[in-house]
Amino acid sequence: MIRCSVPRHRYGLPRRAHSVFAVALPVLAVLMAASIAIGSRPVPLAEVAQALIAYDPSNDLHLVVRTLRVPRSLLGVTAGAALGLAGAVMQAVTRNPLAEPGLLGVNAGAAVAVVLSASALGLTSMTDYMWFGILGAGFAGAAVFVLGRAHVSGTDPVRLVLAGAGLSVLLGAATAFVILNAGLDILDSFRAWSAGALEGRGMTVVQVMAIALIAGGGLSLMLAPDLNALALGHETGAALGMSPRRTWAFACAAVMVLCGVATAAAGPIGFVGLVAPHVARAISGPDNRLILPLSAIFGAAILLMADIIGRIIARPDEIAAGIVATLLGGPFFIYVVRRFRLARL
Repeated sequence: MIRCSVPRHRYGLPRRAHSVFAVALPVLAVLMAASIAIGSRPVPLAEVAQALIAYDPSNDLHLVVRTLRVPRSLLGVTAGAALGLAGAVMQAVTRNPLAEPGLLGVNAGAAVAVVLSASALGLTSMTDYMWFGILGAGFAGAAVFVLGRAHVSGTDPVRLVLAGAGLSVLLGAATAFVILNAGLDILDSFRAWSAGALEGRGMTVVQVMAIALIAGGGLSLMLAPDLNALALGHETGAALGMSPRRTWAFACAAVMVLCGVATAAAGPIGFVGLVAPHVARAISGPDNRLILPLSAIFGAAILLMADIIGRIIARPDEIAAGIVATLLGGPFFIYVVRRFRLARL
């Protein structure tokens, strides 16, 4: 009897995955600590630890840490992870290196749905209008995918990006029109939100964002083997037992949840979903079982870093994390365009 011995790592994750996560997770932890400590009023790390371990309500620094900095940092982690995951799923399912929720109009669709629900229905709680964010993300994504023919094997990046850019401009103008012509309460509520600011959110928003990340992220990770098969082409993937329609349906559902709730919680933030998957792919290779979780970690790190930079360069004022993320991601977008030369994949 002949026995065939196959190295275990071919079926499981590569051995280097452990070292990658061993580095990425501590870096994210350091950024979280910096996010809690840095601000218009710096808080020493020893005081941060004391506020987390032995909270004293009479200490104003403890109040700053617990009520302001911790929810803000956790929102940056969860929203950034959601956007990074959504970008990785979109790039995998369309086989397009330029696919990203902000560039393809998904975030803009969620934003206009959130603003319209708040203006027309008077919704003020994130737990109320997040459902409209999910629906808006779904409708916008479907429109862009149809216009850009993203369901066809051999997606044309030019067509898809142009469709997304056109829809983003249209929906962005609609969002601005609604905000500027709404009442003062809507204008005050969504002025900072529309720039992608993380401050002023409570733990309730963080909890909703965490639930959405668990649901959408869990579905995305379950799709990783199918996304690996889809990368070989629709015919080859189907021969390996992957259903293209089912994979597309579940991928769209995951992106809708991740982008819809992230936009409702933190505003329309672009380029995080573009940069994070490329960094993850450069480190891990083409295996989506590694790309997806690493994209979540790098997305969280990028958004936290953007928020920290926005607090430092304009101290004692702040620049919204969404604006900083755009300034950082814009040059990377140009680099990706030049590298891939927008050729048909």
